[in-house]
Amino acid sequence: MDKKVQINRKRLIQRLDELAQIGALDGGGVSRLTFSDADKAGRDLTVSWMKALELTVHIDQVGNLIAVRPGEEDLPPVMLGSHVDTVTVAGRFDGSYGVLCALEVVQVLNENNIATRRPIAVVAFTNEEGVRYTPGMLGSMAYVGELSVSDARAIQGFDGSNFGEEMDRIGYAGSMEPGAIKPHAFVEIHIEQGPVLDQADLPVGVVHTITGITWLEVTITGTANHAGTTPINLRKDAGLAAAKLIEFLRDIATSIGGQQRATCGMIAFEPNAINVIPSKAVLTVDLRNSDGQALIAAEQRLQARAKELETSDGVTITIRDLEHVLPMKFDPLIVDAIGQSTKELNLPAHRMVSGAGHDAQLLAKMCPTAMIFVRSRDGISHNPAELSSPEDLEKGANVLLQTALNLANQD
Repeated sequence: MDKKVQINRKRLIQRLDELAQIGALDGGGVSRLTFSDADKAGRDLTVSWMKALELTVHIDQVGNLIAVRPGEEDLPPVMLGSHVDTVTVAGRFDGSYGVLCALEVVQVLNENNIATRRPIAVVAFTNEEGVRYTPGMLGSMAYVGELSVSDARAIQGFDGSNFGEEMDRIGYAGSMEPGAIKPHAFVEIHIEQGPVLDQADLPVGVVHTITGITWLEVTITGTANHAGTTPINLRKDAGLAAAKLIEFLRDIATSIGGQQRATCGMIAFEPNAINVIPSKAVLTVDLRNSDGQALIAAEQRLQARAKELETSDGVTITIRDLEHVLPMKFDPLIVDAIGQSTKELNLPAHRMVSGAGHDAQLLAKMCPTAMIFVRSRDGISHNPAELSSPEDLEKGANVLLQTALNLANQD
């Protein structure tokens, strides 16, 4: 790559800072839950930047934003991007960095009057995080045809809101059918959200595989009774059964081993009183593994343990599927293209697995896809302390620029 053709680090950081002001929380952090007022404001700002770059902006029927820079030929575009929604208390880089890097790539090409054979599309997918509405990665799931628009619109949020109604309310229910613009290739750049690059003292990584994810909601029903007068051996304690199931998650992770992860992220008791034995516990389970068969085995072990607890603790346990995403191996040609870009920029081409889910693993079902990771300090993410250095952010963005140029001029 011509050394004069580089991303503008100052401008990229300024945009990250400006977007982070939308939904900013007292004491630090950002919150832009899907279709909240803050999400609308973040989308509005993103669209304004897209239009300022003279991109043609499309909004599809689940709220995905797709902005297109024309190519010299009317061919499927190279798509770049990520998402701008956040978890409840987030840092400023997760998702947003990928979208703003894509905009920076386009601006550099515009400023240097560089035409590409293929169009370049910048995308911001809806509801990647899955915090307000499940499934996560909803926008990309609809984009590749795995979720219908009608089913998406009917989804009820954890806060009781309706996906379709809230999308209409903030004005982001578009007319384009999801997936109408089919990419030639998709490249997503993202902070790592893990410690691998930081521990190896490497600025960027080339992602060849994304872990599979299973999300479950577990409801345990027992009997409410007085905490002081009910003998221990006569209790049907939903809270105790929940604790045993949560402890068993660690056993699942350590016994299956490898890349297995198992987490309880949410729990609620009823009646939730200090002196009442819980009659009901509702908790979530997040299982992850880069091996599909191992992920299935982890869920089977959880189901078996639930059956044991029904017998031993006198409770009833129901498990509801929230999301299943299979592990995804990325296209080796796109992985190699990113690796070649890192070498051209004199950076190590460190190849790695993502332990987090990303829109890219859905897009990989539609077109050749891979990802670029940028080092996260101490591996912290989904946290206001999330941090990647300006130098690393710049290096990653230049890898994206070089990769986009190479792919956009392919046959």
